[in-house]
Amino acid sequence: MMQDLKLERPLVVFDIESTGVVPQRDRIVELAVLKVFPDGHTQNTVRRLNPEMPIPAGATAIHGITNADVADCPTFLLIADKLYRYLEDCDLAGYNITGFDIPMLEAEFKRAGFDFKVEGRRVIDAYNIFCKLYPRTLTAAYKFFCGKDLEGAHGAAADTAATFEVLLGQLERHPELPRDMAGLAEFSDLTGPDTVDRTRRFKWVDNEVVVNFGKNAGRTLRDLAENDPGFLRWIVRSDFSDEVRTIANDALMGKFPTRKTTAGGNGAES
Repeated sequence: MMQDLKLERPLVVFDIESTGVVPQRDRIVELAVLKVFPDGHTQNTVRRLNPEMPIPAGATAIHGITNADVADCPTFLLIADKLYRYLEDCDLAGYNITGFDIPMLEAEFKRAGFDFKVEGRRVIDAYNIFCKLYPRTLTAAYKFFCGKDLEGAHGAAADTAATFEVLLGQLERHPELPRDMAGLAEFSDLTGPDTVDRTRRFKWVDNEVVVNFGKNAGRTLRDLAENDPGFLRWIVRSDFSDEVRTIANDALMGKFPTRKTTAGGNGAES
């Protein structure tokens, strides 16, 4: 299959594991690089890094890397120069790298004093290719699971009937799926163990709620309530969900969420 790739220069396929998903705050804990050369030979490198910050339990639950695993590993700063040169004149590839890995790598290089850019490189995102080949629209799902063309798409009645048929088709095609409503609800929930609200404006870092967007990403609710309450007042006045505005308003009054410890509970309790 390698011969199907027409390379004009090396292609670097890479993947990042990190302390979280906010480039301005989080850090890389593992970087895997597969460098494919035009003549077909490859180089594989995997490096764990000390993020110089605690790895949240939710992140460890995903990638399995603990604080102890990286305690004696080099920091990104120590490998930045060598990695920067290793990536020179290379195209980039990965899975969802445009949405996660590239922004995380750019942020790490910037903190290390390097101006890493993707301009001039070809970026191949296998996730984007997957989405284009297999669209996640109701029409595509109806064709895939039910084998029929959806007539009257975007009409409420047709879409409702088709959605139920798709659900039944998913259950038929995948016997491993739960049949009870609680099990299906859990399986279809993509919010993750660190989610505080359904719109993902806040997240858990250990037992503290932190902001998950904008210039204050990574700051805790407690810090904002004490030192920058104007930001929380702006949230309360703005067009966020009721859940998000309630969390911000409660924090202004000194009331903070506590993390659920019961089985299956990852959200916030007041």
